[in-house]
Amino acid sequence: MRVFWWSAPASPRAPQPATAGSVLIMANPTSGGYSARFLEKVRARLEWHGCKAEIRLTRHAGEIGEVCADPELRVRTLVVAGGDGSINEALTGFQSHPNPPQLAVIPFGTANVLALELALPRKARAIADIIRRQKTRQLHYGLANGHPFVLMASAGFDAEVVHAVPLSLKRRLGKLAYVITAIRTGFGRKETPLTITLDGDTITGKFAVASNARHYGGPFVICPGGATDPGMHMLVLERDDPWSSVLYGIALLFGRIHKARGAIVRPFSRATITAAGPVAAQIDGDPFGATPLEIQTTDRTIPVLVP
Repeated sequence: MRVFWWSAPASPRAPQPATAGSVLIMANPTSGGYSARFLEKVRARLEWHGCKAEIRLTRHAGEIGEVCADPELRVRTLVVAGGDGSINEALTGFQSHPNPPQLAVIPFGTANVLALELALPRKARAIADIIRRQKTRQLHYGLANGHPFVLMASAGFDAEVVHAVPLSLKRRLGKLAYVITAIRTGFGRKETPLTITLDGDTITGKFAVASNARHYGGPFVICPGGATDPGMHMLVLERDDPWSSVLYGIALLFGRIHKARGAIVRPFSRATITAAGPVAAQIDGDPFGATPLEIQTTDRTIPVLVP
């Protein structure tokens, strides 16, 4: 398999300019679901069709963002083989690139909700064919305290779980690690009221998630629209005690969270989430400090390859 490494992990060199029209596949070899064989199948299929393709494995955290921000990156397509956090990293890097390439996704990682949003296939040959055909849609995203997110930004119980889940457990058990951590976190935690302002209107709750996507936490639908549609929605839950969380979870399973008692789903352009004290926050499944959060839509988009 052809793999391209940085020469020195302590002070990595900037990537060398690539041929215009080429494909760069970036992957984190420690991420869940990583498969060198799968990547090689994608690369081989692309080259069989005459597309120059390279595979580059990351060697330190943040490397995908560094590569995507480098103005010397000149490729037609940047393919992220990873989870939603890796995609967020690429999107963040693109903010500093004068002419970012189009984005493609190979669904690795513990979770890849964006893959559900885009209805991406799971077979190497089918993914390679998507990259080759070059059919794109515009990927919208929001900003949380100025940082881009493509799926969601939230404060409350789910963010506490994201902060608390051990990396070793996440790598070993995948999504089950979040379930175990949620059970451990749910009992004995102190609820903190949130104040959510949506385009000037104020509501209160114990949990709030600003969603740029239809899906949340997997195949569960929480709002209309999607990541390739403009606009965002805010889901606010009045309670997040263990029993209420079970009831909301059941409603989520059946796609009826918007009709659950004590749940509000509302479109917005600008929002703030505040609390009397700091409440854990997360974006796209990764820890993001704590409240307050200032969230807004943006007119900027990134072209993403779709079936």
